Amino acid sequence: MEEMYVYKNQKKLRWGYTTGTCGTAASMAAALMLLGQKRVGQVKVSTPKGVDLDLEIEEIRFTKEQAVCAVRKDSGDDPDVTNGIAIYSRVSFRDDKPETEGYIWENEVIRLHLTAGEGVGIVTKPGLACEVGKPAINPVPREMIFTHVERACRQHGFQGSLHIEIFIPQGIEISKKTFNPRMGIKGGISLLGTSGMVEPMSEKALTDTIQLELHQKHVAGLKSMILTPGNYGNDFLRQTLGYDQELAVKCSNYIGDAIDDGVRLKMDGLLLVGHIGKLVKIAAGVMNTHSRQADARMEVLAVHAAMAGADRETVCALMKCFTTKEALDILEERGLLEETMRTVMEKIEYHLAKRAGEKMKVGALMFSDELGVLGKTSLVDKLREKIG
Repeated sequence: MEEMYVYKNQKKLRWGYTTGTCGTAASMAAALMLLGQKRVGQVKVSTPKGVDLDLEIEEIRFTKEQAVCAVRKDSGDDPDVTNGIAIYSRVSFRDDKPETEGYIWENEVIRLHLTAGEGVGIVTKPGLACEVGKPAINPVPREMIFTHVERACRQHGFQGSLHIEIFIPQGIEISKKTFNPRMGIKGGISLLGTSGMVEPMSEKALTDTIQLELHQKHVAGLKSMILTPGNYGNDFLRQTLGYDQELAVKCSNYIGDAIDDGVRLKMDGLLLVGHIGKLVKIAAGVMNTHSRQADARMEVLAVHAAMAGADRETVCALMKCFTTKEALDILEERGLLEETMRTVMEKIEYHLAKRAGEKMKVGALMFSDELGVLGKTSLVDKLREKIG
């Protein structure tokens, strides 16, 4: 395929293609080999992004009854756990699975039945793009597979029914490293993608996952829930506050995006629980807390310490700190911690309310590993009552 690149953070990064595109290429190749009884070493796939890919076919086996082949996933320069795995498709005339196990596409002369084999997950919770009980093959990859297999049928003048089975031998093991088990996709990975392409170092895949988990919990009946930026927040929820982690969604650094999603879902409230290293940045209006976006931790603490009466020496000492623990030690030692945290939480509340607007309540509880709860905004107690 002709390689595509994007420049991010002064680096040249190569695009890749999705599991859905791999499943499409493998299915088209298998259909061509079954119907033409000739080996196919490469196929052209048209992606929704408008990019045509010439993909190599591997693991080829075919008889007069069925054809099996694979396409290897190439994520480009994106750190994707599925990179390098083989996505297989088996296309056959014989259909051993009931229609309820998969997806059907048909026109006047062709009927296609798409199912999942080993390593492709099955949806067990509502709120996803696939029905409960169906394979986790999202709508865009499904449409791509059906379109390209139908194209192979037309190429050979075939009229009748074909059975398409996608299977991924490494899928069960790899799924343990993804969000799938948490979202109720059991037994393997998903065939994903809306563009057919993988943009390297894209934030969209992660923010889409956060949005999907919020939506799923909302569909399950949660009108208010907890956001945590990461594992520190999850541990604090469980060990200190005694919350079931099923009530929480991990939003990583994308606090602003998660709040926007909550507003779109018409949720009642979100309670943000996080370590000071992340949450203190919100007091400066920073809603993506990744260090490459902004820091502002020491600037926030130094300014609010000055408001609490800190002298120049203390402010300068705070500005030289590398960690929030160092800064908290200085504030505690000089009797400034309580007042500094009070005004920091006021500013956090201001920026959260500004982002959420009037239709959804947002609160924040900030902690450190050594000192526990450092502060909370005015709505925290009410939100905790709602969450239960």
